[in-house]
Amino acid sequence: MDTAVYLLVAVVALLGASIEWKLGRTDRRIARVEQKVDLMLEHLDIRPAGPGLDRVGALLRDGKQVAAVKAYRRITGAGLLEAKEAVDRMAAAGDGRASAGQPAGKPVSPGGSQGR
Repeated sequence: MDTAVYLLVAVVALLGASIEWKLGRTDRRIARVEQKVDLMLEHLDIRPAGPGLDRVGALLRDGKQVAAVKAYRRITGAGLLEAKEAVDRMAAAGDGRASAGQPAGKPVSPGGSQGR
């Protein structure tokens, strides 16, 4: 009886260690994939719009460009020039729903590839 309990505890410990090892390996793989995606986005000069940028778009639709620049700076931590250029790109794209970090000359198609 005692041997069976010790054996069961050892098996459970080994299974727990195996699962922990696999989770750590998966976390490292995910981190590498995220790093590669970040490098691709940086290379293509694409910054995905965050959820807070909906407020910036709403301010633009209301014609409040200065308030939109202030909101963009507060949300993203960008400098004044970068925020103004991003808001100008959003305004040029129409109703402010476009990706704020996307340069006006490089539209992103629904499939995610660069327009040419």
